[in-house]
Amino acid sequence: MDKVNELFGRYTDKATLERIRDYGTLSAMWKRCADEYADDNAIAYAGREYTFANIDAGAAHYRTVLKDAGLKPRERVGILAANSYDFVKTFIAITTFGCTAVVLPAQLDAGAVFGCCMKFSLKALVYQKQLEEKTALVRAKLPEVPLLCAELCADAATPIYDVKPEDPCVVMFTGGTSGRSKGALLSHRAVMQGVVNGCYGYKDVFGQRYILVLPLSHVFGLIRNLLTSLYTGSTLFICQNNKDMFRDIATFKPTVLVAVPALAEMALGLSRQFGRNMLGADMKYMICGAAPVPPYLIAEYRKMGIALLPGYGLTESANLVSGNPEPERKPESVGIPYPNQELKFVNGELLLRGANMMDDYIGEPDENAWEDGWFHTGDLGHIDEEGYLYITGRSKDVIALSNGENVSPAELEAQFNTLPFIQDSQVFEAVTEQGRHILALEVVPRTSELAALNAGDVKQVMLDALWEVNAKQPAYARVERITIRESDFARTPSMKIVRYKLDK
Repeated sequence: MDKVNELFGRYTDKATLERIRDYGTLSAMWKRCADEYADDNAIAYAGREYTFANIDAGAAHYRTVLKDAGLKPRERVGILAANSYDFVKTFIAITTFGCTAVVLPAQLDAGAVFGCCMKFSLKALVYQKQLEEKTALVRAKLPEVPLLCAELCADAATPIYDVKPEDPCVVMFTGGTSGRSKGALLSHRAVMQGVVNGCYGYKDVFGQRYILVLPLSHVFGLIRNLLTSLYTGSTLFICQNNKDMFRDIATFKPTVLVAVPALAEMALGLSRQFGRNMLGADMKYMICGAAPVPPYLIAEYRKMGIALLPGYGLTESANLVSGNPEPERKPESVGIPYPNQELKFVNGELLLRGANMMDDYIGEPDENAWEDGWFHTGDLGHIDEEGYLYITGRSKDVIALSNGENVSPAELEAQFNTLPFIQDSQVFEAVTEQGRHILALEVVPRTSELAALNAGDVKQVMLDALWEVNAKQPAYARVERITIRESDFARTPSMKIVRYKLDK
């Protein structure tokens, strides 16, 4: 606790900090939530509100469904459900029954669902009724695997199973350090550390109003958005359709939004277009991560009275490694590392170990990201003299130039992204018609800033500014071609830019 006070005590009051406790397991955490916040609203979904007591009763009866299906603690149970109350109820039921929840993205097709059942040795599959057709192959080829509709409700309740911190809790999909989709196994200890970490670094922690637009199949959505919301006795509004997000915000009036930078950009652009804060006057905090956060966004949201707080994490680290409580003073940093973990750098790469780290990848005997107990993140970075962490790129993205120099695209992109009219950029290796390898740059303009250029030839003004930034880079790292795009880059489901790959 002394370390927490030293790192984060200045950003909240003593009484709030003392309420932030690590209960060791989700079972213990949920018992406390269901008791302390019983009559408070926990979830708002599809026109209904569910108190903590409602969810507790629903989960207790669904634990009976699991027991009647013959399931036992530590066995793996898949969840195939979109963001919904049913997801919340069944996830809590599975993990507090002592089973391991394997969270399957709702967009998987029937073949992929079947493949996951095989790869992860699922003993049952819980599915949302609207996704039943995606269970067809499992039903046909794995008759021994019970298919349990999320809407089922047994007559009797089954008590919470007393799990241990080291017991397996959840398997989440991740690209890992190789970029290939894998399942990371997180223990109750790791998940609880991630949940608690989400409470540090800002003042108003408990009793907030969250809104959920991120998928619960992503670790950022599950741990920082759902579980930290429940832990803090807050109310979470679950969007049924993200296209209605801003209408839902106007109705629900959230105080906290957990978002990726692309979503923050969209909300800012719409606010400029319609001349009002599209996130509402009650919004206090935007927790932003999963991709680099441009300092421009931090400054612009501050003008709107919203603290945009960048952070850094991985699926393998139960999402949260660091958070930035002073983004205006350190806008390029991903913040202060959270407690109960260690960080070190080897050849510029960040290595981690601690209570928040995964146990292993499931079903990946050849995937080894560990070395002497340290996890290789694949991320490049450093820590400054005040203990603030900076991520400067991915080791696998480093471009080896013919002159022997190595270039991190992300470091260069950060320089171009300081221009207010640049929303995103990508530096990559290209080949000229003469067969010469060069560095090239493509940028996506921030359209809301173009009018401020006050120029006849806006494109040329942008190019001149980009070339000026380029000239300040080391000679070996300068790009030789700049293209202004008319459309966004291709993106992953977590809204990260898909990088170009040069065939060699």
